[in-house]
Amino acid sequence: MFAVALSIGEETISLPDVLSTLAGQGSRNTNYIILESRLPRALTGLMVGAAFGLSGAIFQTLLRNPLASPDIIGISMGASASAIVCIVAFGLGGLAVSAGALGGALLTAALMYLLAWRRGISGYRIVLVGIGLAAMLSSVVSYMLTRSQVTDAAEALIWLTGSLNGRNWSQAVPLAICLLVLVPSAFLLSRTLGVLRFGDDTARGLGARVETGTIGLLLCAVSLAGIATAATGPVAFVALLAAPIARRLVRDGGAALLPSALVGALILGVADFAAQNLPGVGQFPVGVLTGSVGAPYLLWLLARANRGGRGG
Repeated sequence: MFAVALSIGEETISLPDVLSTLAGQGSRNTNYIILESRLPRALTGLMVGAAFGLSGAIFQTLLRNPLASPDIIGISMGASASAIVCIVAFGLGGLAVSAGALGGALLTAALMYLLAWRRGISGYRIVLVGIGLAAMLSSVVSYMLTRSQVTDAAEALIWLTGSLNGRNWSQAVPLAICLLVLVPSAFLLSRTLGVLRFGDDTARGLGARVETGTIGLLLCAVSLAGIATAATGPVAFVALLAAPIARRLVRDGGAALLPSALVGALILGVADFAAQNLPGVGQFPVGVLTGSVGAPYLLWLLARANRGGRGG
């Protein structure tokens, strides 16, 4: 998918020419198209998709709830609300908005944890608290948009949809640096995830440090979702979809963290390629396409949980 994204666009470049350009032997035309336009966008899409997929897998496994993904429980909305405040109220842009989005995600997660904690964390309780916080933060976003200038509102709405349009090295490089720290940390902490997913009491009986492990894993998952949202906006449902698909492919009963990251990268890569190249449509934000696929899956998931007596 990565190779196809570099090869096909308004001007199609053959795969041998793509490889020679990446090796530093391209022409001036292919250097501009590949290295300055398509490569940073494709890399950003793969890294954001992987971050969302890994974050969703950690949340769903740790909280033992298929609805526990950052775009459902308010983490992405916290990042969005903070970013919109930065754009509309303070006129900020670039890295300042990205930093604000990450800070908003972390603050939302801390508040959600404090409100949901009662001698431990229950999956459904934290989902319900997160949905409530997401509704409150959505009101903040709506208020800020109604009070903003037309140009600021237009910029904010594009960001809220989730888009890879115009992404360049200024987004790709900081994202890569953050992932170099967060991804190894998540896999190191995942050694306790296999015990924690059986419940707090069982984990304590096996000698696991439940609170320390839970907080560490949640911090990694929130940070992954936060930096992904900061880079592209809240691309909907990638985190929700990636882990279930990965587990069905692997079928080993585990958390499937690496497969979830790869599936998340693939979902976002395919969605962005389709968003750029669907005939008769023109380019549109990738979040529109992921939302149109993810929303029916969410409705199906809720309907299945309700039939099984698990959804309330």
